[in-house]
Amino acid sequence: MAFLHSLSTEELYRYHSVVAQSAEVRSHFDVFNWLQGDMQQYLAHDIMIAAWGDFDKGTVQHDVISALTGVRSHSSNQEAVTPLLLGLFRRWTDLGGKPLAMTVGDKGFAAEARSPSCALVDALQKMRCALVHGIKDERGNYDCLYASFRASECFGERECETMAVVLPYIDMALRQVELLPHQTHSSLVISSPLVYDLLQNRGLSTREVEILQWVALGKTNPEIGRILKISEFTVKNHMQRIFKKMDVSNRAQAVGLFKTLVNND
Repeated sequence: MAFLHSLSTEELYRYHSVVAQSAEVRSHFDVFNWLQGDMQQYLAHDIMIAAWGDFDKGTVQHDVISALTGVRSHSSNQEAVTPLLLGLFRRWTDLGGKPLAMTVGDKGFAAEARSPSCALVDALQKMRCALVHGIKDERGNYDCLYASFRASECFGERECETMAVVLPYIDMALRQVELLPHQTHSSLVISSPLVYDLLQNRGLSTREVEILQWVALGKTNPEIGRILKISEFTVKNHMQRIFKKMDVSNRAQAVGLFKTLVNND
């Protein structure tokens, strides 16, 4: 890569020392210190969002790494941010899976307007450029997207080359970190497209499929509401529609039918 070839012997030694720190990452605090510390000299950014899941179905989760006040994973609004991440993923794939640098106007990176705001959404509206790259996981059957944002100084060709080189180390570091309490593998419970299609053929929306998975994991309506950052009343309404579409009368029957579809796939 041109990026590595441009480094002197001393700079190359320093670079390898920095990326080697990825092997020592074990917590979100470690990730923060590394990406907001030494890694800034190679990939300077104000915000980095790491997203993973099935982007075709819209079932993705994300981590946020930033030194900006209040811009944290646990307080971000998933409903507001997911459409932005899905759009960035489409642009990245349309480019052939190569690092993508982009610049926007004064409105910054807009999130889903109908969803409640949060510190991350407010901060993204102040960002003016982004650098996007990802990794397609053929074995795990889901993809990862990494988007770095800056409020000033656009990303250029050198940063794109840098991103291509350092991304495997960033990806490895985050895979060594335990999920946060509000994150689970539940959005990936339906690993088979066939089971997902069977549910959608019954008329279930993406949100209803997501809620049904939480129900199957034993979560109550209030718990699901807190996890998805929606009201208990909204969850209850979704459940009523799920019952009707699945032609069942209660949670136990809905879960039973769901597990039958999963087990028979």
